[in-house]
Amino acid sequence: MHIPDGFLSNEVAVACAIPAVAAVGYGLRRADVDLDDRRVPLLGVTAAFVFAAQMLNFPVAGGTSGHFLGAALAAVLLGPWLASLVLAVVLVAQAFVFADGGITALGANALNMGVLGGVVVGGLMLAARHALPATRGALLGVAAGGAWLAVMAGAAGCAIELAASGTVPLGTVLPAMLGVHAAIGAGEAVITVAAVSAVLAARPDLLHGPAPAPPMLLAVS
Repeated sequence: MHIPDGFLSNEVAVACAIPAVAAVGYGLRRADVDLDDRRVPLLGVTAAFVFAAQMLNFPVAGGTSGHFLGAALAAVLLGPWLASLVLAVVLVAQAFVFADGGITALGANALNMGVLGGVVVGGLMLAARHALPATRGALLGVAAGGAWLAVMAGAAGCAIELAASGTVPLGTVLPAMLGVHAAIGAGEAVITVAAVSAVLAARPDLLHGPAPAPPMLLAVS
């Protein structure tokens, strides 16, 4: 999903960079309000985990491969706006240090993964958690669905940007991207649920948004 240099027109690259920069800027403002001494380390740990996990690829059908995105997990732990900030930091490091994703396409990649995946889908996840019962099952279901949807939203955004740049027709790139990333999204959902389950077991207070109600203790006579 990382778009390299030379695949986007200048107009599309600029148009994508504007909302990406705005989202990161607002995320920085929210960080001053939302982060305290307890949650600052969580921001760093989440960014480090997403960075490391994105470097690991797993095979998908047809000789292609995919990798963990992390937008939904970051949204569950930190909220939608800080999730976009985490993804932006990860993408900048990948582009400048590992040449993974083009520097001229950095705005588009941040838009696809951080804004669409973190802010838009993360916001939908938070709304769903408020609407559903505050249970472990509901939280894990929202995490799984959000993880899959974040991958699909980012893939769709990538396809539209490539088509708008004249790189490849939309009728070719959109079905191809969505078909492959549907499978990648399933892997994303499994990893996200496993990570959220681990946090629930160890530190449920670190989750952003409504916390699941503790399980009822059954008395044994």
